[in-house]
Amino acid sequence: MTSAADERSGEASVDDALPGARPSSFYRLENTVQRYDWGSTSAIQDLLGVVPDGRPAAELWMGAHPLADLVRADPVGVLGQRVLDQYGPRLPYLLKVLAADRALSLQVHPRPHLARAGFNRENREGVARDSPLRSFHDDQHKPEMVVAVSRFEGLSGFRRPARILELLDGLDGALAGRMRDTLRARPTEAGVREAFTLALHARAEPDVAADLALTVASVRARAGREPAAPAPGGRRTSRRADATVLALAEQHPGDPGAVVSLMLNRVTLEPGESMFVPSGHVHAYLSGCAVEIMASSDNVLRAGLTSKLVDVDALLECATCTPGPAARPRLVDDGTGLVAYRPPVAEFALRAGRVAGAVPLPAAGPRVVLCLDGAVTLAADRADAGAGTRLVRGESVFVPHGTGAVVVDGEGDVVVAYVP
Repeated sequence: MTSAADERSGEASVDDALPGARPSSFYRLENTVQRYDWGSTSAIQDLLGVVPDGRPAAELWMGAHPLADLVRADPVGVLGQRVLDQYGPRLPYLLKVLAADRALSLQVHPRPHLARAGFNRENREGVARDSPLRSFHDDQHKPEMVVAVSRFEGLSGFRRPARILELLDGLDGALAGRMRDTLRARPTEAGVREAFTLALHARAEPDVAADLALTVASVRARAGREPAAPAPGGRRTSRRADATVLALAEQHPGDPGAVVSLMLNRVTLEPGESMFVPSGHVHAYLSGCAVEIMASSDNVLRAGLTSKLVDVDALLECATCTPGPAARPRLVDDGTGLVAYRPPVAEFALRAGRVAGAVPLPAAGPRVVLCLDGAVTLAADRADAGAGTRLVRGESVFVPHGTGAVVVDGEGDVVVAYVP
């Protein structure tokens, strides 16, 4: 699906207009596979129909990066005047397939004003754009949304203080004790922030690994004696939270992020279910395959479960510690088979599901269409459009604004990214 040169450059190629379509109606995407060490050794390979070779394939990129040249060549024709006026000559979203066998880093994306401030500050300080010590790589925020393709596991947003205290109760270790004491004294948003801050700063303590080993051992002991379900009216179990701590401690020994997971909402998505991650929300994806869409930005502030830079001051400036459930997008089901996933952001939305017959797609702006299974045909809904363009499992196309209304026909699972 990609060439060795594509993988080295991190850029996916955009072919000429496909046979059977008017030039510039549809552009086939040759998508880049990102081979991060947390990636799955089978999920993306299965989607693309390639034989697994034992190497991880973590992400399949479609969207902003490979299409930059096309946008610059004809910004109005590719984006439409509305999108161009709002975002300038760039595609405002990036679409991916994400497949994880291990946890991604615990992280936060900055809100718009903090992204601008941080980017400008590091520019003034002379931090090189490609420096590993740089925290802000551009001046954009990065809200994101995932729609599960397989069972998908993650963490997002802080639990209520009372529930965090339940999960910390009885655990050994100095850090766990300080976090517990802080929340008992201040069972509020401020207390949550203070406990989170303690965990972040613990990374620099010389005895952190030994201390966390005590905590993990007590979590393991609790997991071994806790019943599968609580008695009627009794205290909720901590089985899933404990299992998460143990898995993260095995993957990242000595990292306080394993204990931080007790503070965060544990989320399981079944295929078709979704989660929205607003800018500022602390989150981590743990395992599974999902379609991910995000505002086009490279800003990631890491809090743990990583060997990369953890900029504690910048992260705390950008993190939202308000307790509450994981966020979900608004769903609109119009009966066509494609459900609209509408998060509260302007840069992106998705329509996804299974089509069985002709279904109209969003009619304006820049669109990316991905076939996850089956076979479908795309056709521009105009008299001079010519024959349709066929997509099978793992194939995708870019549809510029100038193509106009598009219809997808056939039987298959498709995802459509667009600017609402």
